[in-house]
Amino acid sequence: MSPQPPTKDEAEAVQDTAESGLAPTMYNVAMTEAFGQVVLHPTVETYEATITAMKADGYVSVIDLCGVDYLTHGARSLPADVHPERFEVVVNMIAHDPLRRTRVRVQVPESDPTVPTLFDVFPGTEAMEREAFDMFGIVFTNHPDPTRILMPADWDGHPLRKDFGVGAVPVQFKGAAAPR
Repeated sequence: MSPQPPTKDEAEAVQDTAESGLAPTMYNVAMTEAFGQVVLHPTVETYEATITAMKADGYVSVIDLCGVDYLTHGARSLPADVHPERFEVVVNMIAHDPLRRTRVRVQVPESDPTVPTLFDVFPGTEAMEREAFDMFGIVFTNHPDPTRILMPADWDGHPLRKDFGVGAVPVQFKGAAAPR
């Protein structure tokens, strides 16, 4: 699918911001472009309101929601007024009329890795948020089922965090003597 230009209202909002000398914004949050796709950078506090406004503007689905751990990659492309944090929640949204794809990147601090759930806005995010919690430890407040989805309930830690210790699991081959 080729990227589509912003709607007339979106383009006017970006133009008004650009003429003021400020960094471009859309839905009242910082906006950039990457690989021909609009990328929005709301704060944790404006995240749910941004997604709700996007839904009202014709975005019909969250295609993907995932967590990212930038522990070993602090230098990444962000607008000047967006402070990089260790974790990030990335949401990919789609609208059909007109056809648009937009990525939303929310910086999530290591000291308080919590963001609001999108379940009430897009119920299809339920399993994706559980996976982000399970793998990265990002908590989605007011989530209807904040339990693990991939790891056993008694698993200690979050295996996709960059500082998660790689364990050793002894492998026993068929016909080989058991380790002593």
